[in-house]
Amino acid sequence: MRIPVSWLTEHLEFAEAPTPEELAEAFIRIGMEIDDVRPLGPVTGPVVAGRVVEIEELKEFKKPIRFCQVEVGPGKINGIVCGATNFVEGDTVVVALPGAVLPGDFTISARKTYGHTSDGMICSARELGLGDEHAGILVLPSGTAQPGDDAVELLGLDDTVLEITPTPDRGYAFSVRGLAREIACAFDVAFGDPAVVDVPEAEGEVWPVHLEDGAGCARFVARQVSGVDPTAPTPWWMRRRLMLAGIRSISLPVDVTNYVMIELGHPLHAFDASKLQGNLVVRRAKSGEKLTTLDDTVRVLDADDIVIADDSGVISMAGVMGGASTEVGDKTGDILLEAAIWDPASIARTVRRHKLPSEAAKRYERTVDPALSPVALERAAKLLHVYGDGGIKPGRTDVGTPALPGPVTMPIDLPDRVAGVRYARGVTARRLGQIGCQVEVSTGDDGATLVTATPPTWRSDLVQPADLVEEVLRLEGFETIPSTLPPAPAGRGLTEQQRRRRTVSRALAEDGYTEVLPFPFISPAVFDSFGLIPNDSRRNTVSVLNPLEADKHAMATTLLPGLLDAVQRNLSRGQKDVALFNIAQVTLPRTQQVPVPAIGVGERPTEAQVASMLAALPQQPVHVAVVLAGHREHAGWWGKGRQADWADAVEAAKLVAKAYGVTLRVVASDLAPWHPGRCAELRVGDWPVGHAGELHPKVVEALGLPKRTVAMELDLDALPLNDNRPAPIISAYPPVLLDVAVVVDAAVPAAEVAAVLESGGGDLLEDIRLFDVYTGEQVGEGKRSLAYALRFRAPDRTLTVEEATAARDAAVAALAERHGATLRA
Repeated sequence: MRIPVSWLTEHLEFAEAPTPEELAEAFIRIGMEIDDVRPLGPVTGPVVAGRVVEIEELKEFKKPIRFCQVEVGPGKINGIVCGATNFVEGDTVVVALPGAVLPGDFTISARKTYGHTSDGMICSARELGLGDEHAGILVLPSGTAQPGDDAVELLGLDDTVLEITPTPDRGYAFSVRGLAREIACAFDVAFGDPAVVDVPEAEGEVWPVHLEDGAGCARFVARQVSGVDPTAPTPWWMRRRLMLAGIRSISLPVDVTNYVMIELGHPLHAFDASKLQGNLVVRRAKSGEKLTTLDDTVRVLDADDIVIADDSGVISMAGVMGGASTEVGDKTGDILLEAAIWDPASIARTVRRHKLPSEAAKRYERTVDPALSPVALERAAKLLHVYGDGGIKPGRTDVGTPALPGPVTMPIDLPDRVAGVRYARGVTARRLGQIGCQVEVSTGDDGATLVTATPPTWRSDLVQPADLVEEVLRLEGFETIPSTLPPAPAGRGLTEQQRRRRTVSRALAEDGYTEVLPFPFISPAVFDSFGLIPNDSRRNTVSVLNPLEADKHAMATTLLPGLLDAVQRNLSRGQKDVALFNIAQVTLPRTQQVPVPAIGVGERPTEAQVASMLAALPQQPVHVAVVLAGHREHAGWWGKGRQADWADAVEAAKLVAKAYGVTLRVVASDLAPWHPGRCAELRVGDWPVGHAGELHPKVVEALGLPKRTVAMELDLDALPLNDNRPAPIISAYPPVLLDVAVVVDAAVPAAEVAAVLESGGGDLLEDIRLFDVYTGEQVGEGKRSLAYALRFRAPDRTLTVEEATAARDAAVAALAERHGATLRA
């Protein structure tokens, strides 16, 4: 939020005004972030007000060029070349005369251009350092200045703009009123509240309003001003303040609502009353309803959006942006002003859903003072009356009853005990009174002195003693609290699960995988792309109420959507060969979900309370997943390279299992989103712990992935922690290497064949590896040949070929007995 120092200090009574730097330091001291301290200018030399006497259009050039005669002093006319067209003869402008130096060390001199001598420059707001507006020349309202008047003083170019970022819980600080109150507390000076406005009693309703959604709108106030002069200009002092706050001047009614919003922190909206049809209704949108907003965009509304409607339909997206059908235009004379209190969470969801941030929504998301609604309207109505000759109608509509903060009681010395500082007597009551609380001091039953603070209407964030303590410590200065570091106890090191997780991460990284951290939320629509059946358990997700992205509100039940999204992002940036992995929690809702208990923070929760909290949470096991697309082995002088296939996904799972000290069984399976013929279920014993294989072609096509993309996902929490992992046995004796090719039914998985050979080969079989698969006429229809490389070794002697051959034959015999296998001739 950008605020000029002159506007901020207008409401404070300093004996000696602080410098902008001192103000910035004070804001930082009381817990607010300062992004920038920007002095205006510097502007030196002759910069004056000028009156445009005559304009000559130079039509021989491709772009608009005008030669203007400008009166820059009594009887002094300068000829100035200008390319802007937003001013006419008789307008008052700002002229930098030769010798002036503008921001950016831009020196003005008389020079010949476009066939004329330009004796100065007619300035825009950006050229003077007043703002970013550069669409045209800065035109001052009639009567603001006389030709030759010093423009540096007139424009207040000796001012400084502070850019402040209050913390999100301090909605009141998004206003001059709130920031000035904070500075008053920081410097202990008197504060003049701009919200002290005389609000007359209402004489009936000014416009019928019906609240259908009391949860979405706590209060709705309306005031009507008629007979406003649509040609009335915004006074220069208001335009200047809005400009320095980063808001473009549009028209008097719009500028007034923006001005009051910045000054008091309460957004307003102005309707053209002549365009309203019937009563106003505040409700939720009907699914599919449309609204053309003020930016001329047709928006399809969601059933969660709060809207204002009349007999014609929706006319405003409440708290975010008004509708074009009731927009205040250059012919509007009858204005209905609206000030309402909207539900912050609903406004935040609407902003994110429609990607439509606005200054009003920024404040509504952080809560707005519910007591300010009639005050803000009265302030705006009086400004329209004074500067637009509008007549304020006597009626006022005020419906809804907003909730107000309740009293909070705490021991008066609680801030002292929390900070470890003995504050002066009366500090707690004084500081709480400074922020607007009504304070009462009493004695408790145990004789302790208590303070009861009723927060002001603009401090809905003060709900418990800890909040009051924070305010006292903040205003007294966090720097006054001594810093004593507690002694660091000896650590117990990582848990076994943490060590295994790090081992898995290291093993995958060393094998060529890159770890990524995908977005933890997903859109339920991704499960349709995965081809999951309607009752698939992975569709049963936990949704967050206030998602960062409206279409991604579900917590992931599988890591694959996030990983595949990362693959898509890499592909869009030209990375065709990717090998990614992610280790993270997934969220699985319980069958019987119990509510989360409310547990205080005053003491350590009991074991029973901890158990009840854990029981209320969904299950969150840790998974690991990998995705490979493109080449697993790149082409080069060494060869053509190799495309990643389902076997790589299975090997990644085995690599993870090895890090855990367990052995995986690989069993043929059929589970979306994998290809039914190239999907393996991964088991520890008979317990399934994950799946691996090639993704289904339809899934690959739906997600725009490379052909034959493969993936693996394992439940790490389902893998047993084997504390007695045997160390590898390394034999000093030579191995015997034998190959065997067996013919089996095509339906028998290769992993099953390998498992039977391993068990039949006995202790002498050290390793088995599949190196060839053949199908064709030589093995017969429905059959296939699998060739394995076997390595035999004895731990205590040199193994003979005869012993190895006998072990191989035993393995083949076991396979023949189990699956009817035969040796391939």
